[in-house]
Amino acid sequence: MIEHKSVFDAFCATAEKWPDRPFVNALPETAELFSIEAGETFYAEALVQAQGAVARYRQAGLQAGDRVLVLLENRPAFFLHWLSLNALGVVIVPINPDLQSSELEYIGRHAEPVLAVSTRERKADMEQAARDSGQGFACATLDDALPVVRTPSDEIYSPAQEDPAAMLYTSGTTGSPKGCVLANRYFLEAGRWYANAGGTCALNEDGERMITPLPIFHMNAMAYSAMAMIAVGGCLTVLDRFHPRSWWQNVRDSGATCLHYLGVMPSILMSLPEVPEDKAHSVRFGFGAGIDSKLHVPFEERFGIPLVEAWAMTETGAGSVIAANQEPRKRGMNCLGKPGPEMDACIMGDDGVPVTGTDPGELLVRRKGDDPHVGFFSHYFKDEAATNEAWKANWFHTGDIARRDEDGDFFFVDRKKNVIRRSGENIAAVDVESVLMQHPDIEAVAVCPVPDAIRGDEVFASIVWRREQTKDAAEAIVRWGLERMAYYKVPGYIAFCSSLKLTGTQKIQRAAQKQMALELLETSEAFDTIHLKRRQLVS
Repeated sequence: MIEHKSVFDAFCATAEKWPDRPFVNALPETAELFSIEAGETFYAEALVQAQGAVARYRQAGLQAGDRVLVLLENRPAFFLHWLSLNALGVVIVPINPDLQSSELEYIGRHAEPVLAVSTRERKADMEQAARDSGQGFACATLDDALPVVRTPSDEIYSPAQEDPAAMLYTSGTTGSPKGCVLANRYFLEAGRWYANAGGTCALNEDGERMITPLPIFHMNAMAYSAMAMIAVGGCLTVLDRFHPRSWWQNVRDSGATCLHYLGVMPSILMSLPEVPEDKAHSVRFGFGAGIDSKLHVPFEERFGIPLVEAWAMTETGAGSVIAANQEPRKRGMNCLGKPGPEMDACIMGDDGVPVTGTDPGELLVRRKGDDPHVGFFSHYFKDEAATNEAWKANWFHTGDIARRDEDGDFFFVDRKKNVIRRSGENIAAVDVESVLMQHPDIEAVAVCPVPDAIRGDEVFASIVWRREQTKDAAEAIVRWGLERMAYYKVPGYIAFCSSLKLTGTQKIQRAAQKQMALELLETSEAFDTIHLKRRQLVS
């Protein structure tokens, strides 16, 4: 087996082997939304386009190790820019298009980029972030000539697997989001893992076609979906997002043989009326996480698709994946299956002693062999302490609570970290609290998750408020928050209170605060603001 050195190196090999196969596909619905041309881009064609972008980035003076912010939503062009930046050893920093001013300013300051490439509609926001962050990085759109950031160099980049290829920002649980540095090897391992996983989610080299509505600025679509298709010479159809009523038509039109999902998707699809075309597709399996256990079997029977539940994190990549891709999958039990032969997994009790029975504990993982870090993230950017803390005793501490049954199958139980998991997005409570505390009339705030039948979790904010405690005030806070952070982070429920539950050292008692939130919901004493949580459209 040939050992590729970089993402671009792997893509070049696939383009040479299968030049006339499609690489990415834009359906008419997606193309219309993005004002781009619908249809397929073949591997040979994509390689020519990427090589052209390589020349332009080189002439702009970009060099190995530079970081470039890229905000292109779910446009197929994202992959071409990633490939061209990777060819030069430049680190791509994908930007969630839902992020607002304070979030963009933070990433602009923390990542220290030399350039930002965005859609035309968001260029002004990126320029504002360049100013507010003090970094003064250059900004361009897909239609602009690239600004010259330094005198071009004739030096040719020699790729290495351990060189950084991307930096993804993950929600911090004790502070600001962390920059998760991912090497070339991280992405190569992800493609290799998926191509060789076998079982229910087996891929072949006969022309697989995958469809995903998941954001390509997250590791799922960027690492697993894209790299799996590159590994087997397949085609990736990327939707702008999940559209329930047109989903199955999109699946049929794409010719998909496999699909990726999050738990919210099956729940919504099962709520739609049954139609004769429910099984009219060519999909062999779905791969994802978080399906409502009560819907697992009914979904598979209705739509004729086995759903493979899996566990991984941005930090773990393919270094540690648990997937229920082998029978019996124990459907309807939130079963994640067994760890693969290349990984070690340990369930650790609160007393620091590994759990040997079926009791729950924190999931610790690592790669077997001499290097437990293989396939994992490289480090947290500019945060050695957090990196070391995550890797205590050469085990990666996931912060997830899991249990193991007598057969050795793993089951997800809960999150140890103070993270809200809403429709597939990880939201750090402290991240939301830090933004809300900037409001002049908020004296104190505590944020926690509360259950939501569709989204998994919803954001609940308990607020000590200096003014009149009304529904109008709650909605005004949400509208204020929508201007400063991603829509999914703003509170879906707000309760005004005279004080928060605090410890003796004046820290928030998270468990007590969450219990209070549940009681306030039960007694209808919280204002429901979910209807205001919508993506902010850019005119």
